[in-house]
Amino acid sequence: MFYFLSLLTGVLITVMVAINGGLTGFYGVYSATVIIHIVGLTIITLVVLFKRENPFANRYSWFLYLGGAIGVMTTVSNNIAFGRISVSALLALGLLGQSVTGLIIDQYGLFEMPKHPFTKHKLIGLILIIGGIVSMIVDFELVAVAVSFVAGVCIVMSRTFNAKLSDLTSVRVSSFYNYIVGLIVSIFVFLLLGRNEIIWAEFAFSPRWYIYLGGALGLSVVWILNIVVVKISAFYLTLLLFIGQVFSGVLIDVFLSGEISSRNLIGGVLVAVGLSINLLLDRKDRG
Repeated sequence: MFYFLSLLTGVLITVMVAINGGLTGFYGVYSATVIIHIVGLTIITLVVLFKRENPFANRYSWFLYLGGAIGVMTTVSNNIAFGRISVSALLALGLLGQSVTGLIIDQYGLFEMPKHPFTKHKLIGLILIIGGIVSMIVDFELVAVAVSFVAGVCIVMSRTFNAKLSDLTSVRVSSFYNYIVGLIVSIFVFLLLGRNEIIWAEFAFSPRWYIYLGGALGLSVVWILNIVVVKISAFYLTLLLFIGQVFSGVLIDVFLSGEISSRNLIGGVLVAVGLSINLLLDRKDRG
């Protein structure tokens, strides 16, 4: 069930990115980031109030509250890389950053996460996975490559901190802190980098109402990840999310433009095959 939820989350992320792209086109990058967090925070606040939970009842280690802030760093990193390298390269380098971080967390059980040591007999699967990632990289610019990799690292760190906070409190409280901290940081980033966006001087609602649903979808993604992160390997979670994103992205491209990205498709197939081999080996080990 947790593997299926991970794949479903990858699909939701793809849809969310497409919707947020429409919001960004209408308002601007940094203004859209603020709006997304406002929508998500509004929904989760209503849920917390309905459940009569007090998010401020207890205090925990300060770094556990950083999930939302790190999530904003992911957005900013992707914005810096966007346009300098291809979307396929951005996606692949982000996956590489996530995979490396996930492997390290699994190997050493960092942040009190369960240990999932990597064994030598799973190298074949890992080679296929790396081959799938490399096949998607078509261009290289040092700054863009570096920040794309950092974005992948940030994704894993954000969901790990959110999941640990969820384990100590609840999925709802963890999601609440993800959005309230994310909103504070996104407002700061907007004031620092997005003051040329004219949203606040000439605010208007878009007739395309669905572009405001990105915050709700983002909340669903955070909610599901808070559940599954502690249940399966961080490395496998990364790959399952990637597979869900790649193949749903290919389908959306076919629907919108009638074209198929062969690089993304090949990369997705190689990653899926490598992941399947390693999952089968894990099942054999448990047997």
